[in-house]
Amino acid sequence: MNLRHPLSVAVLAAAAALAVSAVLAALAGATPVEAGTALWEGMVGTPYAVGSSLGVMAILLLVATGFIVALRANLVNVGGEGQICLGAVAATAVGTALPESVPAALALPAVLIAAAAGGAAWASIAAWLAVSRGVSEVITTLLLNFVGVAVLLLAIHEEALLRQEVTSSETLPQSAPLPDAAHLPLLGVEGSPATVAILLSLALAGVVAVVLARTATGLRLRAVGLSRPAAHRLGLPVDRLRFTSLTSAGAFAGLAGGVLVATAPFVLAEGLSSGYGFSGLVVGLLSRGSLAAAVLVAGALGFLVSGGINLQLAAGVPAAVTQITESLLVLAIAGSAAWTVTRARRGRTRGRTVRSPFRRPPVDVSAPPDPPGRPAAHEPAPQPVGTTLEEARS
Repeated sequence: MNLRHPLSVAVLAAAAALAVSAVLAALAGATPVEAGTALWEGMVGTPYAVGSSLGVMAILLLVATGFIVALRANLVNVGGEGQICLGAVAATAVGTALPESVPAALALPAVLIAAAAGGAAWASIAAWLAVSRGVSEVITTLLLNFVGVAVLLLAIHEEALLRQEVTSSETLPQSAPLPDAAHLPLLGVEGSPATVAILLSLALAGVVAVVLARTATGLRLRAVGLSRPAAHRLGLPVDRLRFTSLTSAGAFAGLAGGVLVATAPFVLAEGLSSGYGFSGLVVGLLSRGSLAAAVLVAGALGFLVSGGINLQLAAGVPAAVTQITESLLVLAIAGSAAWTVTRARRGRTRGRTVRSPFRRPPVDVSAPPDPPGRPAAHEPAPQPVGTTLEEARS
């Protein structure tokens, strides 16, 4: 086993993060065996655990897919949280307005399309500011997160908006449930809450991977991301491409919000996002622009989140320990990746000698001086005017 290989470094870093988490769990009163068993049972111990993990993975993968689309144009979408909220609000507004007689073939696409449109509209604010005013999309998307969460809270607390009819003092501030036709179908695994959302997220990630790698649109986005001035000289619509990429990222995050609403308990409620926007951002950053890597990282974090819930319930470990574990894993994997990249660059720099194009070749000082009127040994002999190339070579 090569301990300097990037994969080995990542595995060792993850093991170190888990070891620190085991120590924290022990301090909280759970033995390493109890904590490990609870974590494993929460991830893959039952069909319900696996289905819950796949549901979290689908949400993270959708957000990460949109993040990678924007990143290809050198734009960083930090607003996944707010875009999820706006997508969920739009999906709920459309879903609760549908009559019960609408078939699922129309109701479910309408809800999901409305969710994607809501997220795209929210991201278009930051996209317009970035394109027309040069405002950093990192700042605008980050600040719009707080506004998006506030919009969701306003929608579920105001009866004139989306709050369900108040029948008693115990009525929760949430929306009315979506009709049955707008529910995401289950995968059909007994005892599992997994829905077709995981298939939808994987399919969309595959389509985006093909578009970015095999189409002219992907090439244009890459050109804009590498150099906007050069893309301008090539005649590419740089502003339109940047606007579209960031708006598309919002559409994917909004679709994730629609998936959350169309999954049990099928209502819009406070805390719907639960930090999925920021977790999806982490998945996009760790995948470094690769959709295949995004699938793996989203799966790892999705199963870890589900395992952490059971760790809290079964072993009595505080939820903060699970959050610390996730943070340590992210920092360890990201730090190991940065270390391996830096080490590879240093190795390439040391392995080559940089020669200045203006440096003259060395002159042998031990050789006798050239006679007057004759060119030096290191200088080409002048050719008479009119001499052809063949004559000069002979």
